[in-house]
Amino acid sequence: MRDLSKYPFEIPTLSQDDGGGYLISFTDFSECISDGETIAEAIENGRDALQETIAALESLELPVPEPDSGGTHSGKFIQRVPKSIHARLVMRAKQEGVSMNSLVTSMLAESLGKRETV
Repeated sequence: MRDLSKYPFEIPTLSQDDGGGYLISFTDFSECISDGETIAEAIENGRDALQETIAALESLELPVPEPDSGGTHSGKFIQRVPKSIHARLVMRAKQEGVSMNSLVTSMLAESLGKRETV
């Protein structure tokens, strides 16, 4: 039996256009979301949804992500940027002697680190 409390989640507020209340999503499962009128209800409904998601994956003999594993995220995303930014990134990567992917990854990591310490 898995300890569901180990799986990290996010709970943003839903706009009135989306029905209000709170949405819960689990960072290790892109397909597992739920909601509730209150945060407590969203968590309760989310745990039920998580339990059902894990049961479905197990019944299909698919891998179940471990808590805090990043789950189903591939680590890949595509972002369009203005040509001027692209040119600056290419130039900076050449100066640093790294690929543009490595440069952008380090810049993102540095930026996220600064935000977490605030």
